[in-house]
Formats: sequence, C-alpha cells, structure tokens
Amino acid sequence: MMRIVGSGLVCAVARTLVAALAVTLVAPVAAPVAALAQETAAEAAARLSGAAPASQDLSPGEALRVGAQFYYAGEKERALDSLRFAAEQGHPLAAWKLGRMYSRGDGVQEDDIKAFEYFRQVASKYADDSPTSPRAPFIASAFVELGSYYLTGINNSAIQPNVARAREIFTYAASYFGDADAQFHLGMLYLDEQERDPHMAARWLKLAAQKGHLMAQARLGELLSNGEFRGVENRTDGLMWLTVAQRRAQGADALWIGEAQERSFGLASEKVRRRAAAMADSWLAKNGTLVAGAATD
Repeated sequence: MMRIVGSGLVCAVARTLVAALAVTLVAPVAAPVAALAQETAAEAAARLSGAAPASQDLSPGEALRVGAQFYYAGEKERALDSLRFAAEQGHPLAAWKLGRMYSRGDGVQEDDIKAFEYFRQVASKYADDSPTSPRAPFIASAFVELGSYYLTGINNSAIQPNVARAREIFTYAASYFGDADAQFHLGMLYLDEQERDPHMAARWLKLAAQKGHLMAQARLGELLSNGEFRGVENRTDGLMWLTVAQRRAQGADALWIGEAQERSFGLASEKVRRRAAAMADSWLAKNGTLVAGAATD
C-alpha cells in the first residue's frame, strides 16, 4: 500500500484534520440522540431486543448487533434506537451506519447535517487507528463521506464547498488507510482542476484500479487512451483497464464505459488489442475475489 504520510507525521496530520472538522453547524447536532425519544436509547434497545430494560445490561457492541439484526430484517426504524445508543457510547461502526442511513435516506428522512455529524464523530475519534484494524474500512469511508460533503457543501449550514479541505481529507484516507474510494476521488480532483495534473491523477487512479475499483479502472483506462500519455505501453494499459471495466460494468455506467472501450479499441493496433485482451483476462482471473467483493459493497 502506497503512503504519502510518513509514520512520524500520522498523529500530527490526524490532529490537524480533526481540528479542521470541528466546525459549528447552523443546526447543531453534537448530541443527536438526546432529544429523539422519551425513553433512553439503552432502554429502547433493550426493550426491542427482548432484554431487560436496564441500560447496564446492554453493551455498545450488543446494541450494534441488535440494530444490525433489525436493519437486515428490514425493520430499519426499530434499528435506530440500538444504533443510536451504540453511537452515543462511541462505537464507530454504529455511528458510520447512522451516517450512511441519514445521507441516503435509508429508513430515515434524509438529513445531510446529521449524516455529516455522525461521520465527523468517527473521523474525529479514530483518525489515527491502525490501517490494518478491522474497523479501518469504516473509518476511511467516514473520511471519504466528509470529503464528498466538502466538495459540494451542505445547504443552509456552515459546511460550504471547500475543494482544498476535501483534498486534504481524501489525501489522508487515500495515503494512510489506502482506501480505494479516497484514491479514486483524489485522482479525479487532479483531473477536474484548472491546473490539471494527469500524471498525479493516473497515480491515484491506478492504486484504486488495482484494488478493483470499477470507476477508477474506467477513468484510468480513458485517461491513458486519450492521447495525453504517449507510448505503446500506456495505450495497451489504457485499453486493458477499459476492457476490465467494460466486462464488469452494469446499469447506466455500462453505456459510457462500453463506448470508451470501443473508441480505444478502434484506435489500437492489432498487436495492442491482443495484448490488452490477454492482460484483461489475466487480471480478472487473478483478482476474482476483489471483483466479487466490489460487487457486494
């Protein structure tokens, strides 16, 4: 895994990001659970799980499990009390899941401010967790969600569009946690800016593509095929990544990825076509687990 944050600087970088994330929102939600029910979250979770209503009988981990059971059973409203209690007690997976639910309107009314606060809670408390810990993917995902909010801002809040802040957040998640989504977003930032840097974009997109990130594979293939990178090797790699992406793409993305692959194929020599097809076959054969995992995310 490539890192651009030296191990001696990790804590300092994490502290800087945490301080930057400690913003005051127009609608404060620093304690988003306090006034949401007359009974305590612990009592509600215990009641819904059939356990005794004493809060000391329910640990944050148990509350998370109860919430997950309700959620995956389709009873998302009943999952909220347990997840809120676990998040109140500092459980990062519960806070992350609540952030996802509020950001997507999944079983709750969509509320980007609440989602932002839950993601900020995870990032603030666990920024310097080990990148190999079981909860690292959720922490990295929280950073990516925060970076995405800073790209667009949140209406009627103190969160305004701030590309520089988004870049800092994506860079941290991409380099320290090695997160593929963060690497993809960072690569796209290098392409979208006025002073674009296709070489830096290719670097980050390739890291994500190698992890099985479909959109990174497609955008990297498109970038290597559009003429900015010269040489047979780059053209071959571009067609290879587009071919991998084309074979994996579904839904709306399948159309533009297929068109990009056809353009690259049409411009390639027969030798490049054969080589790219063989490389795509080899990559897919060797990375079946990555592809299967990405399909279930």
